[in-house]
Amino acid sequence: MEEKKTKSHEIFPKDPNKTYGLMEVVQGTSLLVEKEPEDTIFTFPWLIIKEVICGFLVLAALVIISLFFNAPLEELANPSVTPNPAKAPWYFLGLQELLHYFPPVVAGVLLPTLIVIALIIIPYFEINIKRGGLWKGKRESTLLVLFLSVLAISIFLWYFHVWPVLIPTWVITVLILIPLFFPNEKGIIGWFAKRSFAEWIMAWFILVAFTLTVIGVFFRGPGWEWVWPWKDGIYYSL
Repeated sequence: MEEKKTKSHEIFPKDPNKTYGLMEVVQGTSLLVEKEPEDTIFTFPWLIIKEVICGFLVLAALVIISLFFNAPLEELANPSVTPNPAKAPWYFLGLQELLHYFPPVVAGVLLPTLIVIALIIIPYFEINIKRGGLWKGKRESTLLVLFLSVLAISIFLWYFHVWPVLIPTWVITVLILIPLFFPNEKGIIGWFAKRSFAEWIMAWFILVAFTLTVIGVFFRGPGWEWVWPWKDGIYYSL
């Protein structure tokens, strides 16, 4: 016992000038033991420089495109003639497409407000620097919540016949379920398995917005009826 104590004092000698303390020397919950390899970098200059370079590349691409292609502008507005269809700018056509299915208050006020609130709150469901995949936790409860949520959303969208939102919802649901029924740590399935709940919600939102915008731009004609742009003429406006 005396020999062990002597060796311990030799390894960890007492020093009154020492400004640090030994927290843990065995495997446990100490940050010193479980700390993973550092894989982060400073925002400045590394990230800022990359963002500035990407910004200049995008600006250069837009300038080059504008030199060879004219903007798709229409003729001067005539207050006595209303265009048919009257389309909003492309970034608002998703909302205009929703107005085709829902009352104005629902499509123009309620749904956008709920979407913005959801995008703010959802990332705080898992307050973690490193997020795990959706199926990392309790799979049975996660599957039950997913099933009930998709079922409720599908019934709501089916009642109003909002197919441009219903189909992307089913597509995202299938992609979410692939890692559950076909587990694989590598390849595209492994990449899907690492996506968190917040990332899947964002993917659903982006796919829905893209689908609504494309339909509003290319597939809506006079009276906001469905048209095929290669058969019934071109009615899109950017």
